Amino acid sequence: QVQLVESGGGLVQAGGSLRLSCVVSGRTLYNMGWLRQAPGKERAFVAAINWSGGSTYYADSVKGRFTISRDNAKNTVYLQMDSLKPEDTAVYYCAIPSSVIGRRVEEYDYWGQGTQVTVSS
Repeated sequence: QVQLVESGGGLVQAGGSLRLSCVVSGRTLYNMGWLRQAPGKERAFVAAINWSGGSTYYADSVKGRFTISRDNAKNTVYLQMDSLKPEDTAVYYCAIPSSVIGRRVEEYDYWGQGTQVTVSS
């Protein structure tokens, strides 16, 4: 049984930083993505990383501000979020895609419960 558990969300002022973590159990050598859902909007791709950590992908809206990384020894994937903006406010989910890394929500099979990130202006 695959389980994903996110942590690290919270309330931060604009310009601040947060680091999200996603601990995975029941699966190894997986690609991983972070997606988010803002109030009143559809869930959207944020970032992804391949199983080895050698390749990373970002949405244009977060490129240069967010960094995805992983520690396979800890079965954990991270999302470092810097220079946060109010428009980054959302519930953030980690998810494992069915096969190759994708930017579409429907390409992800396994999801965590989400962690709330709120950025105040």
